Amino acid sequence: MADAQTPFQLLFEIDQRCRLMAAGLPSQQAAIQTWSGIGFRMGEQLFVAPMGEIGEVLHEPRFTLLPGVKSWVKGVANVRGRLLPVMDLCGFFGHDLSPLRKQRRVLVVDHQEVFAGLTVDEVFGMQHFPVDNFSEQLPPLDASIQPFIYGVFQREQSWLVFSPHALAQHAGFLDVAI
Repeated sequence: MADAQTPFQLLFEIDQRCRLMAAGLPSQQAAIQTWSGIGFRMGEQLFVAPMGEIGEVLHEPRFTLLPGVKSWVKGVANVRGRLLPVMDLCGFFGHDLSPLRKQRRVLVVDHQEVFAGLTVDEVFGMQHFPVDNFSEQLPPLDASIQPFIYGVFQREQSWLVFSPHALAQHAGFLDVAI
């Protein structure tokens, strides 16, 4: 019984046959790093807000008007038992909201002591951009909106990166009384 294989030799041969018959693994493709945010429109300009800065997106709720506030403060709405101040973001920057009410949405911001809804013309949901498409070089902007823009992503159109948290800390936004 000199030809008898040891268990190790038998396992080694089985291993060799398996490796010969095995299909190769697919080659790993380079992963593209992406940045995600909530896309929205004010007028003709496209914006994207970082995912962590928008709590939720709502249809425009019914709200109660408030006396003695600036024109861009639309009122206050009851959202699941919590009072949500509703602000016209376009109005805050001196522009008119789209007359198409069905497309309007409210971006809810809950940052530090500020809980507010920002009415915009339209929301496009989650947007994903390759990080390579980001630039800090901004196109010409209104001075009123510039402090809240941190860069731009390029696609067919430019998407300005808008920070609702920066807006929520801005003294002009917090000063709602006439």
